[in-house]
Amino acid sequence: MTEFKPDRSTYIRAHAVMAAIAMAAGMAILWLLGNPHVWTGAVGGLFAVGLRGWYMLDEVMEESWTLSGQSLKGPYERKARLDDIVKLRIIAGSVQVITRNGDKHLIKYQPDPQAVLNRIDAARQNKAA
Repeated sequence: MTEFKPDRSTYIRAHAVMAAIAMAAGMAILWLLGNPHVWTGAVGGLFAVGLRGWYMLDEVMEESWTLSGQSLKGPYERKARLDDIVKLRIIAGSVQVITRNGDKHLIKYQPDPQAVLNRIDAARQNKAA
């Protein structure tokens, strides 16, 4: 069995990128609206993403996934049988798992998403053999 736990530094890095995007978007919207205080968009974007990151940190850090010989089990009773997985792909610091039924799961905030993808893919190949 292998466990995939979220990484705190990857979580913080992802939120830093989201904050930069939110700050730029906030400033652009205020500029387009003709607001003379464009800088407040940056403050609002930083505050919003920072607050979200702080609020969600404890919950997200507990969301681990377990890979066994038969399935991939995640938080909140999420489960994907290895022979039902049809696609794996990397989205930023996460690995997306897509099943035959169209269910999509994210293994979020992984420090090395390629290694996670390779490990799941190897387990699928071993099960198929």
